[in-house]
Amino acid sequence: MKIQSRLPDVGTSIFTVMSRMALEHGAINLSQGFPDFPIDRKIIELVHQFMLEDHNQYAPMLGMPGLRAVIADVIKRSFGKHVDPESEITITSGATEAIYSTIAAFITPGDEVIVFDPSYDSYNPAIRLNGGLPIHLNLQYPDFSVDWDLVRAKITARTKMIIINTPHNPSGSVLREADLKELEAIVLKHNLLVLSDEAYERLIFDGNVHQSVLRYPGLASQSLAVFSFGKTFHATGWKMGYVVAPPYLMQEVRKTHQFIVFSVNTPIQLALAEYLKVPEHYESLGKFYQKKRDFFLQQMSGSSFEPLACYGSYFQILSYKNIAQKSEVEMAEELTKKFKVAAIPVSVFYQDKSDHHILRFCFAKKEETLEKACAILRTI
Repeated sequence: MKIQSRLPDVGTSIFTVMSRMALEHGAINLSQGFPDFPIDRKIIELVHQFMLEDHNQYAPMLGMPGLRAVIADVIKRSFGKHVDPESEITITSGATEAIYSTIAAFITPGDEVIVFDPSYDSYNPAIRLNGGLPIHLNLQYPDFSVDWDLVRAKITARTKMIIINTPHNPSGSVLREADLKELEAIVLKHNLLVLSDEAYERLIFDGNVHQSVLRYPGLASQSLAVFSFGKTFHATGWKMGYVVAPPYLMQEVRKTHQFIVFSVNTPIQLALAEYLKVPEHYESLGKFYQKKRDFFLQQMSGSSFEPLACYGSYFQILSYKNIAQKSEVEMAEELTKKFKVAAIPVSVFYQDKSDHHILRFCFAKKEETLEKACAILRTI
């Protein structure tokens, strides 16, 4: 049978490519965004406890009630917003599933969705698979800020949704209060939806405050905010996240979510519900990762690589403009194969393949891992 691909231009993700290349060439892997240090033993013990207590069957489709209740408390404490755990929170199989379920719930053939590049690689395929048209707008280099005048100019009668991501992957930039107010005005004027990818919400540095859409009542009324436990608690392999939205939006997300995964891991949900009751478990993460960012930058001191500002996430962008004029893909391959340090070329996150001679490095690693990698990078 002849098959016509719905994503003919999509191959293996850059994360898989670079991680495989790192493994094949014995390189230190600072490409894919996962920690190489253990998670808190307490949460492992809690998962084990709930497994032994035989909480091993399906969870409710919307998530365990105890976890949703605790999340509502965390949101109130963090953003000053009351949300109803019964009608406004759904537990998902990671942030990526939440993003896909949200897009599938609202995007119909011909709908336009504004996406800011460089962007996480799941946005575009999810929009296209549901018949939508991704409208890619480049963030302003080198600070990766939004040109709101350009956004306003690109809105048409077919615009349905704007996707934002803060703290931003891959750049480490963050949206400010002024950005959210600009977005709020645009959304309310044109009656648009916002999908807010806030997977790195706790990983924010230098005294900055995470500007969630949930802080702004008008914006929150038309937004769906996505969060990640995997990023928050160093357990990316658990694929646990959640989405927060007003009831009239959430009821549509649940319709798609229930047929994509139905429900997610029961004992981990119960463990997270207990773990989140201690605010220190999530409120300390900004300082924890800022220390890693600072260590990475200190280890890179004296290098020919130039760091760009990083205010959040666990990624640091380094410019190699003083080292080579190779494309980012070529530079990433050479770095992996010849120098044994793997990074991600940022150009792959752009629809137009913009190449600024920069690479993304993950600093969510042990200090000894970063020390070894930086010792190599300083010689280049």
